[in-house]
Amino acid sequence: MNEYRSVDYSNIRQQDETNKVLRNTYMLLAMTLAFSAAIAGASAVLMLPPPGIILTLVGFYGLLFAVEKTKNSSTGLVFVFLLTGFMGYTLGPIIDLLLKTGGTGILMTALGGTALTFFALSAYVLTTRKDMSFLGGMMTAGFVVLVVAMIANLFLHMPVLNLVLSGLFILFSSGAILMQTSAIIHGGERNYISATVTIFVSLYNIFLSLLNILMASSRN
Repeated sequence: MNEYRSVDYSNIRQQDETNKVLRNTYMLLAMTLAFSAAIAGASAVLMLPPPGIILTLVGFYGLLFAVEKTKNSSTGLVFVFLLTGFMGYTLGPIIDLLLKTGGTGILMTALGGTALTFFALSAYVLTTRKDMSFLGGMMTAGFVVLVVAMIANLFLHMPVLNLVLSGLFILFSSGAILMQTSAIIHGGERNYISATVTIFVSLYNIFLSLLNILMASSRN
């Protein structure tokens, strides 16, 4: 009897921990999205210049490394907001360009598509509680394909390849959201800072990719 009670209490504690991580992840995600959007809006209004490819890569990967190193402390929260704020800043010039060229519809469609994708993927995992860890191999292969395609695009500058790359980013980022949400509810992810950053970066990539596809379609 005591053994069964111990198992029950263990399951309850595990479920409570899962709910806590999930709740903290979504709370921090909402805060970082709002903060990033505010920075992006300010960057667009002030017409700040694009950071450039080198500064973007250094800033992104440098802050991402800092988050990873401090994710188990309160300092990690500071770096999370620095990272998401910086990513919002990189969106400012794009938003400013769209607003000046009558691309408000494109911007709103990309935002709506990103939100719909996130809610649909999250709802699927949370409702079915399906273990998505089987996607790991495909995600690794997808990452290799993305890297090769990005390198090729740097030299070829083919519009079709650029659109294919955007589509691949959407698929890869959608897979990352599925895996991350599944990892939380199945106990594979216990750090809400790490989970938040993974989902945020995935949403950022989906949004940028949708913008790229919609802008290309508009030009055509």
